[in-house]
Amino acid sequence: MQKQRVAFLSALCWQGVEEGVYPGATAMVAYKDKKTWNKTVASCGYTQAGGKGFRVDENTFFDLASLTKPLCTALGFCYLAGATTLDLNTSVSALACCKNYPKHWQNIRLVNLLSHCSGLPAYRAYYQDFLPVLQAENKAKLLHLIQHEALAYQVRSQCLYSDLGYMVLGYILEVMSGLPLDTFFSCILADPCGLEADIGFLSAGSSLDANKPQIAATEQCPWRKRLLLGEVHDEHAWLMHGVAGHAGLFGRVGAVAELCMLLVDIWHKRADHPKLDGEVVRQALGYKTVAGLWTLGFDRPTPGQSSSGDYFSANSVGHLGYAGTSFWMDLEQEIVVVLLTNRVHPSRENKKIQLFRPYFHNRILREMI
Repeated sequence: MQKQRVAFLSALCWQGVEEGVYPGATAMVAYKDKKTWNKTVASCGYTQAGGKGFRVDENTFFDLASLTKPLCTALGFCYLAGATTLDLNTSVSALACCKNYPKHWQNIRLVNLLSHCSGLPAYRAYYQDFLPVLQAENKAKLLHLIQHEALAYQVRSQCLYSDLGYMVLGYILEVMSGLPLDTFFSCILADPCGLEADIGFLSAGSSLDANKPQIAATEQCPWRKRLLLGEVHDEHAWLMHGVAGHAGLFGRVGAVAELCMLLVDIWHKRADHPKLDGEVVRQALGYKTVAGLWTLGFDRPTPGQSSSGDYFSANSVGHLGYAGTSFWMDLEQEIVVVLLTNRVHPSRENKKIQLFRPYFHNRILREMI
């Protein structure tokens, strides 16, 4: 039976290559079978288009892009809420590190940033006003631009997915933890789970960088004027030396899946993360706002139009990454599906994954589990 699952998942992944959705991919499907997780992994394609680079396998690192938001930043605030006196309902401008922010930040709470209902715009292409050069002052300049950004809507009146809010959250997390974000993620979130070699920021001097792992290429970047291989695709994260609250993580499929399976187990009170308060994590995963579907850092399926397809229950959470990555975990049915691809290689104009993702998840839940 397991051989049939592997063959099915492999064929499904290869279909994406054949249809030009991505040059390479690796996927893991896990579901709870009595007391253990049944796991199936498959890979396909190459790390670069045209059969160049390396054959993709489960050890290939992918740019996780916005999966950084839930797996690093949101879980980071879960840590602070459990290990310190921080109240996530605190106003941003009430924090010492943000006391000079403009007046409208008084109405924005940490939970609003985490659940994408802060009033901030979705995105601004600030990088276009920067030279593609790594400079120490880039981060401060970007944060200054965000803090003076006019609100796009009234706080808490709607949900609008925002990179900008998570860039601010990454800064706050660093200040309040007293650690650089890459060090925080490694020491607090990844290392205690034994995942330090499998997921992290590819910042200068990091263990991942030192090991020079096999990495899937992303875009032939028109701004940096080079193929991106082993450096973050997101321009603003790159300007911040590859370490930011909204993007920057690289990882293997098994590491993403292990974190997701742990979260499902925490939800069901079967396991604990060594550094996280389980009750805080459950509150984050179950958080609801009248403004939209977002929990604290995680998305929920949008009925009839979710990338998770049609068969994940309403009690599911997940996230997408712009570079072509995603995870969905059904807390009720106890299913985890992770799909890592480099769909932006060689160009972000390839948007075929938008139709492929729901098809991919539908096939898995209909025919594999």
